[in-house]
Amino acid sequence: MRTVDHPAAPIDPRRHAALRRLELRVVRRLDGLLHGEHLGLRLGPGSEPAEARLYQPGEDDVRHMDWSVTARTTVPHVRDLVADRELESWTLLDLSPSMDFGTAQAQKRDVAIGALAAVTVLTQRVGDRFGAHLLHDGRIRRWPARSGKNALLSLLSAVAATPHAGAAPRPDLAEAITDLARTRPRRGLRVIISDFLDPTADPAAPAPWERPLRRLASRHQTLAVEVIDPRELDLPDIGLITMADPETGRTREVHLSARVRRRYAHAAAAQREAVRSGLLRCGVPHLTLRTDRDWVRDIARFVIEQRRTAHRLARHTPATPR
Repeated sequence: MRTVDHPAAPIDPRRHAALRRLELRVVRRLDGLLHGEHLGLRLGPGSEPAEARLYQPGEDDVRHMDWSVTARTTVPHVRDLVADRELESWTLLDLSPSMDFGTAQAQKRDVAIGALAAVTVLTQRVGDRFGAHLLHDGRIRRWPARSGKNALLSLLSAVAATPHAGAAPRPDLAEAITDLARTRPRRGLRVIISDFLDPTADPAAPAPWERPLRRLASRHQTLAVEVIDPRELDLPDIGLITMADPETGRTREVHLSARVRRRYAHAAAAQREAVRSGLLRCGVPHLTLRTDRDWVRDIARFVIEQRRTAHRLARHTPATPR
């Protein structure tokens, strides 16, 4: 798979208005749905160890105690964490041919780009710089980490200008995750936006992306965003139709009988369960967005629930020496 590093893309005036509307829609909806502490996707005040300093009773969290420095100096010390504003967030966006599909309010591609906008808005609110890797047409395209509104519009403009992918070659999600981990080693937030479909995978075996995703999640706070369309789960009762495989370009006439529809629904449910189980084995939070739902509201609900879960764990996690 080829990789290409892109400089910051200039904003295309023809797309500026539409992208500006998308940004305003995301910002206004998130402002209305998220309140107070529910500002970003990161679960804590930071994740990168910084310098040790004297412990301040009543002010510092004892779970941040640096026991090695304390033992060496005989004076209690804590280890600070790098502030969120000094960290970087990276999003891997899958724009393979299967993402150019949609039968409801939008294509999966549109929802994925909207999710990229929402993730970027949430991460830049806490001061993170944000960058992106894009899977498209057999290549990994990289955009540098930046911050600010103009950087967001530039990134969205570049992504929106990406043409629909051809039938081949298919970008390799596992290789793209490996590339993300290799090229962006500094700790931070990593978001994978994809439908996680792989027609070459063995349904009885773990998906090829599981191992690299597990390695990525062992070092970074990682979120998997799965984008689906309702017609990928259930077929309508419309008789004889011509169906096309977006990944290979092959077509076939199929009569959607009751038996065929039942078998399809069963296979689709098994496929989605395999994705869910794979992400669970990787220890990665899983957010599902659908083309027939309010995806901004679903993102907000997910963020709120993640923050609540993190706070519950923080209250019940005992301090442990390092």
